Amino acid sequence: MAWSTRELAELAGTTVQAVRHYHRAGVLDEPEREPNGYKQYRTSHLVRLVQVVRLRALGVSVRAIRAAAHPEEELHAVHDELSTTIERLQRARAELAVILQHRVPPDTPSVFGAVSGDLGPRGRALLTVMSRVWEDEPLGDLGALAAKPQEYEADFEMLPEDADEARIEALALRVAMAVREDQARFPWLRDPGAVSPRGKRTADAVVAQAFAENYHPAQIRVLARANELAQAETE
Repeated sequence: MAWSTRELAELAGTTVQAVRHYHRAGVLDEPEREPNGYKQYRTSHLVRLVQVVRLRALGVSVRAIRAAAHPEEELHAVHDELSTTIERLQRARAELAVILQHRVPPDTPSVFGAVSGDLGPRGRALLTVMSRVWEDEPLGDLGALAAKPQEYEADFEMLPEDADEARIEALALRVAMAVREDQARFPWLRDPGAVSPRGKRTADAVVAQAFAENYHPAQIRVLARANELAQAETE
């Protein structure tokens, strides 16, 4: 018994348009025709069409089906691609969960989701920049530090741009104490640029630029002096 194009498509679970497309693409042989011009498909056509439909459903492209001498090779490639896609989607889903749970702005890295609500635009901006400089464990450490209240924060935020050197020095001493505690907890903070996958020079330059654009000169002097004091203590 032979089948028409419509009958073949129905048996294979596809459409007449798809059958014609597979003919044009060279993955399904043309059948013989009756004297009246109608196509007559045989069992071999049905078997091949079912195979093509199945491979397409599994994500194998028509071009790959046409080129593959052994379809299982393409299936391995599709499997690897799907594994990568699934991992990416799982990460995206986890980040979306954090964004929705903590109402985090979409541009804020999910690792900072639990603390982002307590930060102002400047704090979120700095953490976003840092997320492009460090990865994985360092980012987790920065998230822990962001969640930790600092006793000097209010005075640092209220520091006037024309603060005198005595006030800057006094505040730097307080900041340095916290810096030393943080460095004892997370030793990589003694030279943070050294653990950046972008390299120390780039990391230091990016962070310095971000701080320069988000703090006024008096605050920058406090941070620089606090770092000097903290480093001197460890030497």
